[in-house]
Amino acid sequence: MTLDRRTVLRSSARLAAITATAGLTATCSHAADRNHHGTDSVAARPQPSHLAESPSAEPEAGTEPAAPSASALPPLAPDTPQEVISGPHSRPQLALTFHGQGDPALATALLEAAEEHGARLTVLVVGSWLDEQPQMARRILDGGHELGNHTQNHLDISSMRPEQARDEIAQCAERLQRLTGSIGRWFRPSAAQYATRMVKEQAQQVGYDHILSFDIDPLDYTDPGPDTITKRVLNSAAAGSVVALHMDHQGTVTALPAVLDGLTAKGLHAVTASELCS
Repeated sequence: MTLDRRTVLRSSARLAAITATAGLTATCSHAADRNHHGTDSVAARPQPSHLAESPSAEPEAGTEPAAPSASALPPLAPDTPQEVISGPHSRPQLALTFHGQGDPALATALLEAAEEHGARLTVLVVGSWLDEQPQMARRILDGGHELGNHTQNHLDISSMRPEQARDEIAQCAERLQRLTGSIGRWFRPSAAQYATRMVKEQAQQVGYDHILSFDIDPLDYTDPGPDTITKRVLNSAAAGSVVALHMDHQGTVTALPAVLDGLTAKGLHAVTASELCS
């Protein structure tokens, strides 16, 4: 995790106020999906669910396509904002979202722990990780989880020129498309909690109508230990929460079963971001 992101996270309250002043409604609600906005980008072709049957893209050499499924991503509520910070507070659900990178053994252990608890995660993958571990795209989807885009190289996207930012987003999107048949629904900026106007514009050009932010950050990337991570998540978790976590830290993997048990005790269930905002 870069110093830039830590700086941004320390300023999250100020940024949230700026967002509110700009009139952003950052909470999802319940209804049918809005119509997809078309763009001229090659990467912005109509987006099939990456859980849909018969993905159109050819798998990368040495890998198999994601397992087909009859279930598609649920449609989003029509008033889902461009940048989602939290979901509806009327259902006992929240989203656990993960930075997708690191040791595939750690990532697999985390996915297995979630599946044993009946939880579904949203993994925002770094494209360069998929270059090294292309099999993880299928593993994530096979577990019923959701994939999204977290840029190609996880650099400070807010400081880039527009064309650089767009390229970072598009490169990761191309890898997702090739491996799964879809670029995914969600984009999360790298080294930032919130997307700048420039980043939102570039993401939309690539084909992402929605940015996935978060309202709970237990700072697990600082390795405070599994007990601290568990307490931080459970102390803040509520219906509609979107939690930011990292699958490449042992403390997070160790903490996840206790986190999920604690959420169950609070009457909450972990679902994908798409389910949360459906």
